[in-house]
Amino acid sequence: MKIDPWSSTTYQDYARLRDEFGIQEFSEDLWRDLPHPHRLLRRGVVFGHRGFDRIHDAIQNKKPWAILTGLMPSGRMHLGHKMVIDEVLYYQSLGADIFIAVADIEAYATRGFTLEQTKDLAIQEYILNYIALGMDLTKCHLYFQSKHQDVKDLAFLLGKKVNWSQMVATYGFEGSTNMAHIFSPLVQTGDILHVQLKKFGGIRPTLVPVGVDQDPHIRLSRDIAQAHRLYNVTVTKDDKIGVFVKVDTQVKELLDAAEKLLYDHRFTDLKRITEYKAIYLPHATEEDITVLDEALARIEPSFQGYGFLQPASTYHRFITGLTGDKMSSSKPESAIFLTDSPQEAKKKIMNAKTGGAVSLEEQKKSGGKPDECMIYELFLYHLIEDDNELHTVYDSCKKGQLMCGNCKKRAADLMERFLLDLQEKRKNALEQIKDYL
Repeated sequence: MKIDPWSSTTYQDYARLRDEFGIQEFSEDLWRDLPHPHRLLRRGVVFGHRGFDRIHDAIQNKKPWAILTGLMPSGRMHLGHKMVIDEVLYYQSLGADIFIAVADIEAYATRGFTLEQTKDLAIQEYILNYIALGMDLTKCHLYFQSKHQDVKDLAFLLGKKVNWSQMVATYGFEGSTNMAHIFSPLVQTGDILHVQLKKFGGIRPTLVPVGVDQDPHIRLSRDIAQAHRLYNVTVTKDDKIGVFVKVDTQVKELLDAAEKLLYDHRFTDLKRITEYKAIYLPHATEEDITVLDEALARIEPSFQGYGFLQPASTYHRFITGLTGDKMSSSKPESAIFLTDSPQEAKKKIMNAKTGGAVSLEEQKKSGGKPDECMIYELFLYHLIEDDNELHTVYDSCKKGQLMCGNCKKRAADLMERFLLDLQEKRKNALEQIKDYL
């Protein structure tokens, strides 16, 4: 399988994606004890993760942590894009420090938009809707990639640890790919990792919630973060846990600092072998690795290192378009846009593909297929908050007690209420955004 962040491919076999790309399952133990778990978490819409355990620990123990999310202003904002903001708003309520990148460099490099066009799209289609959905920009760090010098500088500096072969293997770049396109993933790595620079809050766990099509960016960022570390805490071939210095300069000083830190963490039975650039911990467990890794990361800046922790990520399923394909800004009939009028949205919903049978008689006899229904997905992802109510819809459809026409009408009514409310909030957001900008 190949994942292309810039394609319109629809991914359906999420278990296979997890297996082939090493994505971990987002199991119930990761969300069950979170405060008021969000519907996208508890309903399995978020299906996978990389390193969310570290975020879970930060939430549970009220440690500082951050979220980096982004928007590429190359089309209108639709319900698929809204899912990420729903997650971000939830995590902000749990204490996350929110960073929002407007990926105008990426839109310029990969979609052919000018920077002026991307600015207008970002404000009118995304930022206004973010505010209307409940985002308080005064409590966020929102920026345009093209205007953020620290992000661009970091992208250039981090690129020292990436070669052409890795970029080709990750993205499938060819000889005809333009250099701005090739550089844009490094800018995104700058987006993701700059939130751990001292001036932006310092070293801390960072979460990037995305659709699975963005996993190549996550893998690149995690690889680059690890490549720039000065220390590595790992299990050796003979099942020992060791702290290793990865560089060839300041080895003694780095080992001295690590040894002091380990003593402070009560690892007094350590064995240091300077010529191996290693300190072995005979009685440490794998549970100690994350704690020690974070502690060592925080002393790396004193040795001119970054100390970046590998960013965590979660992956949500794509909401299916109303036509049965991927919901896409380039296919207006497939998507409900947040700037659609209630009349436009209703028309699209009434024409949407469903999981119903070929006739009323057949549906009453054999039942419908909510798992294949675009209308049920609207309920699941966006329109019905109560899980018991959602289960009733699902069960009634399966048993042939609920007809598609009734479901469509209910979805249209709920969508109308949502869009009317959003329209009013967008009007109020206009004044807020003028002040903010």
